Amino acid sequence: MRVRAGVVLIENGKVALIERHRAGKHYFVFPGGGVDEGETAEQAAIREMEEETGLRVTVLRRLTEVHFEMSEQVYYLAERLDGQFGTGTGVEFTNSDPDDPTEGRYVAIWMPLEELAQHTNVYPAGVAALVMDAMKSGWPEEPLVLVEHSL
Repeated sequence: MRVRAGVVLIENGKVALIERHRAGKHYFVFPGGGVDEGETAEQAAIREMEEETGLRVTVLRRLTEVHFEMSEQVYYLAERLDGQFGTGTGVEFTNSDPDDPTEGRYVAIWMPLEELAQHTNVYPAGVAALVMDAMKSGWPEEPLVLVEHSL
């Protein structure tokens, strides 16, 4: 089973997301990617955040694990250490063809938290809901386990 690790980073009332246009679909995902061999999920989340956004972060806590049909995703709440947002160097940013519908376009964006609830195309939806709930009532004390279906 493939494990993916992601980051929830909130600054100034906005959440960091990756806007995707791929295979005729438009959607948003939290920064993250696959856990490499010999790497922990937390290490992968930190690495992927830098590759996708240009920001170095430190993990504050594990927020949730999301189970899909054939994969598991782990999300961490993080805070910025340094870096310049939008300068990601991951292969999807530097070696993909935006005109090829199988590769598509990747753009790091800041989405205002008040807009998050207006989008039905932020994935995983359970993580987006967790962020919105936390802005009202705080983060849960223990990591949540969510089950979702693939896109």
